[in-house]
Amino acid sequence: MGARDIRQAVHDDLPAMIGSLGQGAYFADRLARQDTGHGLLLVAWESAAAVGDVYVWLAPAEEPELRTHLPGVALLTHLEVVPWRRNRGIGTELLWAAEERLLGDGHEQVALGVGLDNLDAQRLYERRGYAEWPHGEVATTKVVYHPDGRRELRPEVCRILVRKLG
Repeated sequence: MGARDIRQAVHDDLPAMIGSLGQGAYFADRLARQDTGHGLLLVAWESAAAVGDVYVWLAPAEEPELRTHLPGVALLTHLEVVPWRRNRGIGTELLWAAEERLLGDGHEQVALGVGLDNLDAQRLYERRGYAEWPHGEVATTKVVYHPDGRRELRPEVCRILVRKLG
């Protein structure tokens, strides 16, 4: 495949993103949120194929613990890489691109939640310098977007990891 490119998604990218990553309802929702300034959808591309994405949540956090202890801090959500391209640095590049964008926009730190059973992701974040916050685990709601457009809400307990930028 050609060189990898990470860039902010635009509406014209939607068909290619759905073709590679599925989740049409999810990406339509995130592009709509991006349009209103509530976030930023970054997508990793190889040639014309989307191979990964991360959403930078810029709106106030949904969880009260995050609003209390990390007011105004951007959250990284939904970091994913297609299965056949994992373990090739794409997740790390997506993190780096999101962090650089946030730093350039004046943010001093970034946070994310990771499921307790997602050990591979936890190792990736710790390698990038993320550290667990001192306020314990947080009950969150995972939104699962089904191919038919249905959204399913599932409870999920997460570790909250924070990284200073710069």
